[in-house]
Amino acid sequence: MPITPEQQAEINAQRGEARETLRTTAPGMEQHLYTAHEVLDHGFVRVIDYMGDDSAICQAARVSYGKGTKAVSNDEGLIRYLMRHWHSTPFEMCEIKLHVKLPVFVARQWIRHRTANVNEYSARYSILDREFYIPAPDHLNAQSVVNNQGRGALLEGEEAQRVLQILKDDSNRAYDNYEAMISDEGQSGLARELARMNLPMNIYTQWYWKVDLHNLFHFLRLRADSHAQYEIRVYADAICKIVADWVPAAYGAFEDYRMGGAQFSGKGMEVLRRMLKGEQVTQETSGMSKGEWRELMGSLEG
Repeated sequence: MPITPEQQAEINAQRGEARETLRTTAPGMEQHLYTAHEVLDHGFVRVIDYMGDDSAICQAARVSYGKGTKAVSNDEGLIRYLMRHWHSTPFEMCEIKLHVKLPVFVARQWIRHRTANVNEYSARYSILDREFYIPAPDHLNAQSVVNNQGRGALLEGEEAQRVLQILKDDSNRAYDNYEAMISDEGQSGLARELARMNLPMNIYTQWYWKVDLHNLFHFLRLRADSHAQYEIRVYADAICKIVADWVPAAYGAFEDYRMGGAQFSGKGMEVLRRMLKGEQVTQETSGMSKGEWRELMGSLEG
């Protein structure tokens, strides 16, 4: 199960403890505080704390005192302007702290975004739980033959069962040896910081991850994209839902200009101008490489 009884008791206690505050709160985010949103088979994402809201972005952009006299509609227009013109600093005025439980191989992808503050569960001091990510049958794919980083056709039948059994057997065998090395029938055993190196990449870890909204949007633009690996994309999708409730105007602009928009090179813009004039443009006459042309056509075709 993603959440232990002890963690659930802690969450219930935190949610039941009301506090008065003079700082700005976001009603949509208040509903997410301490709630664990389950991801994959044993993972979750939950909000620990946050700072700021849509108005904080506008306040920073205007460098005004207090809420000012601008209407909500004006705030939304300003936020869309900021997003449209890549004015990122005002979005840094909002921050979020998440508690995430995730497989180690997903964490290794995630940590490449070096713009957050991270504190991870330490297997030097504590013993990791026997919890492994085992893909559901509908996410068990072969290697793609056209993309070295992607997945191909779904494995089915006996081959799928064979692979799943290998994953389960290897995970449990590694953990059995991990336990044996650190206990060894009452003796002191191997140091935990050494024993952990025998554990597989699909074992679960946990961390606190604090990031500002600008860098969070960059993370979500890459990891919530349909081309991202499924196992990290589902975490990004869960965070997207939280952010949409936290800063609805900012998330709407992000969804429109970053997730749903496209960026074109100078050559790409020239091709579009020629097409709008009615000219038949091909890859050979565009001055673009095959890869650039394929990506441009992909953007236009959706």
